[in-house]
Amino acid sequence: MNVLEQLGKNLLVPVIKLESADSATPLAETLLASGLPVAEITFRTAAAGAAIRSISRDVSDVLLGAGTVLTVDQVKEAMDAGAMFIVTPGFNPAVVDYCVEQRIPITPGINNPTGVEAALARGLSVVKFFPAEASGGVKMLKAMSAPYADVRYVPTGGVAAANLAEYLSVPTVLAVGGSWMVPADKIKAGDFEAVGALVREAVSLARSLRP
Repeated sequence: MNVLEQLGKNLLVPVIKLESADSATPLAETLLASGLPVAEITFRTAAAGAAIRSISRDVSDVLLGAGTVLTVDQVKEAMDAGAMFIVTPGFNPAVVDYCVEQRIPITPGINNPTGVEAALARGLSVVKFFPAEASGGVKMLKAMSAPYADVRYVPTGGVAAANLAEYLSVPTVLAVGGSWMVPADKIKAGDFEAVGALVREAVSLARSLRP
């Protein structure tokens, strides 16, 4: 099973912002224990590379990705640290082409048909739909799915427990990304019990929607 198939199996991709790499291992352990062995560590803070390295070393059963990747150098940093896949907010040809050339799994961000076609031209069939809610949400997803039947989407941005059912009802949605089950304030406070409860709730909801 490849990386993207594993994402689909888990249905959810927790999008994680860490202020300190010290939180990385306990968070990953919490995700694993709560039934969600996936973590997308975003390059929104300077701690991202070290956090990915910690998880790769200490919690190897977690499907580990790097998100908010903006440059080829960040791709290299993430992969050197142990990331297994790359997620970008937009479609940066330099970053996407590098990942394709190096056979690095990448889910580039798109929010329109032009982006989908740019991905298809590079042999990619899984894209991140971002920012999902601001770009038309489920209505836009359904409209794009009609001409691109073989493309799968990971909608992220404005997705939470309240609208998870709408997104998972779309057959072309592979998995859903979001931060609602891994709130930065709870992680920063070290309240992994609260994070675990939110993750278990999200996993249970997703499984009930798509058994």
